Amino acid sequence: MKGYSNPINWPRFPVTRGLGDGLVRQPVMKTWQKVDYSLRLKKDCISKKGSFIRKELTILKKASYAVLALLMFISISGCRQDEQKTIVLEQVKPKVAENNPNVKHIRIAVGGMITPKEGVAYYKQFLEYVQEKLGVKVDYVDKQAYGEVNEMLRTKQLDAAFVCSGPYVDGHEQFNLELLAAPQAYGETVYYSYIIVPKDSPFHSFSGLRGREFAFTDPLSNSGKLVPTYMLAKMNETPESFFSSFIFTKSHDKAIKAVAQGIVDAAAVDSLIWEYLNKINPEFTSKTRIIEKSPPYAIPPVVVHRDLDPELKKQLQQIFLNAHTDPKGRELLNKMMIDKFVLINDSAYDSVRGMKSWLEGHHAEKKD
Repeated sequence: MKGYSNPINWPRFPVTRGLGDGLVRQPVMKTWQKVDYSLRLKKDCISKKGSFIRKELTILKKASYAVLALLMFISISGCRQDEQKTIVLEQVKPKVAENNPNVKHIRIAVGGMITPKEGVAYYKQFLEYVQEKLGVKVDYVDKQAYGEVNEMLRTKQLDAAFVCSGPYVDGHEQFNLELLAAPQAYGETVYYSYIIVPKDSPFHSFSGLRGREFAFTDPLSNSGKLVPTYMLAKMNETPESFFSSFIFTKSHDKAIKAVAQGIVDAAAVDSLIWEYLNKINPEFTSKTRIIEKSPPYAIPPVVVHRDLDPELKKQLQQIFLNAHTDPKGRELLNKMMIDKFVLINDSAYDSVRGMKSWLEGHHAEKKD
């Protein structure tokens, strides 16, 4: 048994010599050796099983953490879509408004910007400036969908808002939404709808996009939905008949990004937002190309509901109109790529009304 004192080290078929019969036999273990060997095997097995179980538990724990994190993210995302956010601009403590002692605060939303979504910080800073000048606390209401902003103006949950041209026309017709002021950008109070494609796209006209994937912005957007739908109707087409598919990106900068990344073949976007990005951060605009430019339309305005206190409306309007003459106001306007705010007549939006009216008549004829 020399060389095999430890039973675990024994070979599977050890050969014993000197037995005289020439047979290959396994060495015989004594009782205490069998017990020791059995215990060692069990210990080894238990150790391996324990290690395996620990690894399984670690994997399950990590997986559970990942699932929990995902569920939390989904829950938070869902809340963000459904909840209305009101941000009180506390950075500037307003004075008591001498002319409006009964006005505790006003609620303003930024629904239609002429800058990308990343520029919303500048709009918030401008509202802080308005708060300081007005002497009344301003609540910034975070609502991005054009339809939601119009509904809140109709029900007087909002006092004022930056809106798109299309929603202004709808609001003026439906519940007498009123103009307060309009931004002047690049020396004009107009903007355009750009039809854009990837830079290396083979398409050079809107009519050549038949059967392709297209991106609109908001269903109520003038430049991002109404204008391209009007262009299609003039071709006796609809988005459903002309494109293989289409999506709504909910913002112009997302539509630009979708084209730049090849997610869609083309999109209709606000010219002011495309130009802003192209100047400040051309990461995505540099990967797109403008193949068509619409006629000019009146720029997205600032509006108020019709029952806003006349004196408060006048004061608010004067702050907007004079902001470019104030050093702090001028600095903020520069960041927003706005020359100044000016008065604008309702008739400036007649071209938008004309498109809407023509489309309604055209659709009615097709149904008949």
